[in-house]
Amino acid sequence: MFKKLLLGSVLALGFAGNASAETINILMEGVPDTEFVKQLVPEFTKETGIEVNLEVVNYAEMHTKLVPQLVAPKGSYSAIVVDFYWVGEFVKAGWMQPLDDRIKADNIDTSVYIPALMDLVGQVDGTTYMLPFYNYAMGLTYRTDLLADPQNQADFKAKYGMDLKVPATWDEYLKQVEFFTRDGMHGVVNQGLRPDPIAMEWSNYLFANGGEYHDANWNPTLNNEAGVKAVEQYKTMIDKYGPVGSASFSFDEAFNVMAQGKAYSYITYNFFRTAYDDPSKSAVVGKVEIMPVPGPTPEQGGSLNGAWGWAIPKSSPNPDAAWTFLKWVESKEIAKKRALAGGSPTRTDVFDDPDLNAKYAYYPALKQMLLTSHNFPVFTYTPQLVEVLGRELSLAVAGEKTASDALAAIEAEMAELARKDGKLK
Repeated sequence: MFKKLLLGSVLALGFAGNASAETINILMEGVPDTEFVKQLVPEFTKETGIEVNLEVVNYAEMHTKLVPQLVAPKGSYSAIVVDFYWVGEFVKAGWMQPLDDRIKADNIDTSVYIPALMDLVGQVDGTTYMLPFYNYAMGLTYRTDLLADPQNQADFKAKYGMDLKVPATWDEYLKQVEFFTRDGMHGVVNQGLRPDPIAMEWSNYLFANGGEYHDANWNPTLNNEAGVKAVEQYKTMIDKYGPVGSASFSFDEAFNVMAQGKAYSYITYNFFRTAYDDPSKSAVVGKVEIMPVPGPTPEQGGSLNGAWGWAIPKSSPNPDAAWTFLKWVESKEIAKKRALAGGSPTRTDVFDDPDLNAKYAYYPALKQMLLTSHNFPVFTYTPQLVEVLGRELSLAVAGEKTASDALAAIEAEMAELARKDGKLK
């Protein structure tokens, strides 16, 4: 996903070598994890003799560039990366090669992946189409120095009758947001831009209240107490506790508010955590930490999951070479190197690696976030659902619709899309 933080327009990565050497082409998004792959690819070429061309574009261009190659009998991309938004569409269209036979033949252990990520960008209906590439689960980033301040602790205790500490529940967090909105400080900053930023961020509010998008039979379950509370809380955050204009912020603008020290908290993608400790981007170095979004109880998490997966299209001109690359890039050794550089891993053995835990003290929190995160609805019409969410949630935030009316509209259109996809009978 990572739709707004762009690292530039199209880049090409090629490697000198034998002109007759096999070459694989891969279309990727301009995000940090792509850069970490780019830095390591020369090792792959040296080991295998296979050259790699990475075509790196912004998110808005990817789907448009991919589809003509996927529908062709023989396309130009040997391997692709797939956002969870597209999984339902790509599988239903038959554009991705099943990987199970290759996995079995090479004895690849896919149990090392976080289970929720395999559900999101790995297996579909029991068939493996992808290997999870990187995750962009969302977590709560918060100011540790504000929580540790003795005066803040005394004042919070006097006002709420409870200790000021890392929030264990969503209600406890909401009290902290209210408390820290004072003296020019905002309790929270939100990414309210439609459609994607608000839809993704609001999903955490839904899960934090114990809500879900649908039941086991794909009946929408939004227009209820949990859903209404989530919309009303989101609107209050923007209107009362956040900076002016946050209803139109994407994640870049919201991150900048937090990184400039003007907010206590921000629910955002976990890959932003390292940026808070970068002096060139942050005025709060050493003062921000990340945790799973609190849920209705200490045992329940409220974080939204998100991820990309590696796949081999059926139109791949050289699928065997592409599989050689996928095995290499997702090996423990290379996944660890990507993570050490600041990447967002998907393997449990990488999260448990002592070197990574020594370098990044917050790794246990990231692992817990993924283990307790919730997946967004994945079906053929996921992108259309995001558009509906963005429209209706924005109307509710603007006061043009009640929370219940907005959720009723989302449910109606979601049910229609699920029925069209054969999910809802």
